[in-house]
Amino acid sequence: MPPVFAHGRLRLYLLKLLDEAPRHGYEVIRLLEERFHGLYAPSAGTVYPRLAKLEAEGLVTHATEGGRKVYSITDAGREELAGRSGELADLEVEIRESVSELAAEIRDDVRGAAGKLRSEMRAAASRTRTTPRAENEEWRKVTHEWQEQARRAREEAQQARRQAKEAQDSARHEMQRIAKQVQDQVQDHFTRGDWPTGVREGLSELTAQLSGLAKHGMSWPPKPDPSGPTPPAPATTPDPSDTPEAPAPETPSPDPAAEWPRDLTRTGDPARDLDRLLDRFRDDIRDAARDHGVTETQLAEARRHLSSAAAHIAAALHTGDRT
Repeated sequence: MPPVFAHGRLRLYLLKLLDEAPRHGYEVIRLLEERFHGLYAPSAGTVYPRLAKLEAEGLVTHATEGGRKVYSITDAGREELAGRSGELADLEVEIRESVSELAAEIRDDVRGAAGKLRSEMRAAASRTRTTPRAENEEWRKVTHEWQEQARRAREEAQQARRQAKEAQDSARHEMQRIAKQVQDQVQDHFTRGDWPTGVREGLSELTAQLSGLAKHGMSWPPKPDPSGPTPPAPATTPDPSDTPEAPAPETPSPDPAAEWPRDLTRTGDPARDLDRLLDRFRDDIRDAARDHGVTETQLAEARRHLSSAAAHIAAALHTGDRT
């Protein structure tokens, strides 16, 4: 297979990605994999040394956020990128051609394997027609065993489809519960005018719930609804010897969602903090999908909940109350 990037081309494309926005190394690898439609993904041993070299040349710099190095392009890097704009246009064409070549190679490999399999099956059929009777009897036994295995496989497939249908129904109910829970939680903050907390907790809750669905395959037992009725506490008989005291103020337990993400500190600029929250939200969801996969049902449910969350957050940002 020919190299995906010609000499010096990957260096140029890294500058282009960092010119779009500051990124950490793992995000750069994911973006390159997406650009090649999953047919090619550079290794960490390919990307990180080049980022280090660009930093040594003064073309990029890095800052540490949450234990990660986040790389940003410098003015010198932008000057080089501007001076090589023609090469950048050629590079986009080369990437499209590389994707086409990789896809063609995969198709050729599949066709070659299929052709080899057909040839082997024809040869086996030919040998069967010319073998003695004893060998034919053995072949019939083997064929019967194959048919029996195929029957069992069909039964297992039917059972798997039934289980998948039950899992999808369970997942649909769970996603509806999550949507109602997040909507109520965010709407409560919006009603009180505390839109920054509403946005932060809404994104945090949605991230945690969607990550849980991907991690557990949408089959874990649903958590109790915190909005449901709370069982009454058992009655106690007061002790006359006790001296009445004023009740101590109740200390609310910390809400994990309000602390998401724990490794991002506020900068004092709400707009920048919101951008960083959205970036982390996207990274968490992509990591969950990359690690555990996404089904069509999960995609449809996630799209519906993201649409609802986007509508609520946009409505909050358009209000006049900027507390």
